[in-house]
This record gives sequence, C-alpha cells and structure tokens, in this order.
Amino acid sequence: MTEVNNTQRKKDNRPVVIWLLSGCFLIFIMVVVGGITRLTHSGLSMSDYKLITGTILPIGQEEWEEAFELYKQYPEYQKLNSHFTLDDFKSIYFWEWLHRVIGRFIGMVFIIPFLYFLIRKQLTRPTIKKSLVLLALGAFQGFLGWYMVKSGLIDRPDVSHYRLAMHLTTAFITFAFTLWVALDLIYPERQKNEKGFRNLLITTLMVLVAQIVWGAFVAGLDAGFVHNHWPLMSEGKLIHETVYTEQESFLMNFVEGKSGVQFIHRYLAYVVVALIGVIFYKGKKRVLTSQQRSGINALLTLVFLQFALGIFTLLSQVPVWLGVAHQAGAFLLLSAMTFTLHRFSK
Repeated sequence: MTEVNNTQRKKDNRPVVIWLLSGCFLIFIMVVVGGITRLTHSGLSMSDYKLITGTILPIGQEEWEEAFELYKQYPEYQKLNSHFTLDDFKSIYFWEWLHRVIGRFIGMVFIIPFLYFLIRKQLTRPTIKKSLVLLALGAFQGFLGWYMVKSGLIDRPDVSHYRLAMHLTTAFITFAFTLWVALDLIYPERQKNEKGFRNLLITTLMVLVAQIVWGAFVAGLDAGFVHNHWPLMSEGKLIHETVYTEQESFLMNFVEGKSGVQFIHRYLAYVVVALIGVIFYKGKKRVLTSQQRSGINALLTLVFLQFALGIFTLLSQVPVWLGVAHQAGAFLLLSAMTFTLHRFSK
C-alpha cells in the first residue's frame, strides 16, 4: 500500500517537477544571455523600463530613431559610444531587449502554472511556501536588474559592479533553490549521512558562492582584461604589486581594484578545486548511493572543466564565447553542488 501511495505521489508531482525544472532551464538561458549582454556592453542600451511595450522591439525607422535619441542622453553614448551609428545601436539593443523579454517570460512561467497548481490543489503546504519564496526571489531579481541598470545612467558609463554582483548572485541562488524544490519532489526520501561530510559540502557551497560573487566583480570591473598570464599574474610575479596598491585602502583593493578582485577570483578557484578534491577523496572511502556517487563525480569533472575555462578565458583576454562558457560552467558546477548536497541532506 505504501509503495502504491509513493508511486501515486510521484505521478501527481510530475507536472510540478516539470514546471520547476523548466524554470531552472529558463534561468540558465537567462544567465547565458545576460553574460552575452554584459560582454558585448549592451546592458545600458535600453535606457528606460516599460513593462508592457518594452516586450516589443522598435518598429520602423521612427521608433528606432526615438530609442537611439534616448540612448544619446546618457553617459555611455556621450563618453564611450559617440561614434555609434543607428546600426551599431541596434546590435547592442537586441541583447538587452532579449534579456528583459526572457525575464518577463520566466515570470509568467513561474506565476501562471503556480496559480493553476494551486487551484487544482496539486501543491502540498510545504511546496506552496517554497513556491512563494521562489516568486519573491523572481520579483526581487527583476528589481535588481533595473536597480543595476540605473547605476549606469547617472554619471558613469557603466553599471555598479556591486549591483551587478547582487543581480547575478540572486539569479544563481534562485536557480539553486528552484532545483532544490524540484529535488525535494523527485527524491522525497532521505538517507542518514555523516554530519561532518555534509558540513564539508555546505562549506564548499559557501566558498563557491563567494567565488561567483568575485566573478561578478571581475565582470563588472572588466578585471579580466588585466594580468592575462597564468599561473603567475605577470611575468615573474606571483602577486602583482597593484593587487594591494591600486586603492588607497588596503581592503578596498579586494572589492574595487581590478588587480585585487582578479587576485581573489584566481585564488578562490584553487580553494574550490581543493575542497572538491577533498570531497572526492573522502567520498571514495564511504559507502554511497548511486546518486551520491554520481553527484561527487560530476563535481570533480565540472570543477576541472570550469578551472580550465577560467584559465583560457584569462589568457585569451575574455572573448565573448569563452566568457559566456565560463559563466555557464559556474552554473553547471552550482547545479552539481546543489544536487550533491541534496543527496547528503538530512
């Protein structure tokens, strides 16, 4: 009887799981397009926010000219892109427009099925609470996107790297939480696990999130275009002197200086690799389920892939395709980390 109930519960949850995993996929696409938007310097091309009319590209010469004239009123055009033609403007406008449209589409994908499942009573009370958190995270993410863009429309031709980090990190957290909720439905059972090993996974996740934050700092400050050497920061130097001299305050070097921010991102990468290496080593000594073993193996594979992508991105001075691949790699690594931690949770 219990087996029948479990089968029925999984059957009832299937549409909900598909909904949540579809949301995960769309957030991944959103982050990839966001990376292209950032690397092509397209994020400030749409200088206003229109919830409804903003979902349609300008139609005809007159509307395009109007959008271009609005762009000309802001620092990015005045200080960096005064040479732009209308065709140049169209090329950057497209990516920011696509990024925003996907964001609106994700909102609909989360809200409409949620209401449907709520009316059909296909959501348990815990899932309803988690879904409300997801909706709140999505709304907050939308606010952060515009809050970030606004920082580049005042007196500087670029967005605040702090706001960029908040926007990107919230996207990653929203994705991880969405995946976690889906995994709760896919794998309702729990196994007893050693507390120490689970704490190692939690610590690694925290370091990985910190690495993602500093990766956003690197992107926001264009810090990937300096010190394009590896393993040394420059010829003959393990640590370049600008790491601690670029800013007046020593500590500010590591959150606002290009060299200091890149330094943190470089060496946190070694820490992430080392921690996942320890997870793999300790995991080999334990009796694990196939899911747990698959999660740990995926972690090891993806962390080395991501490490290699980071090196090639740096040595190549951040070409768009490698920069986007590196960001996608971080996303996949976080996915594996979330899955593995879930399989070792209480």
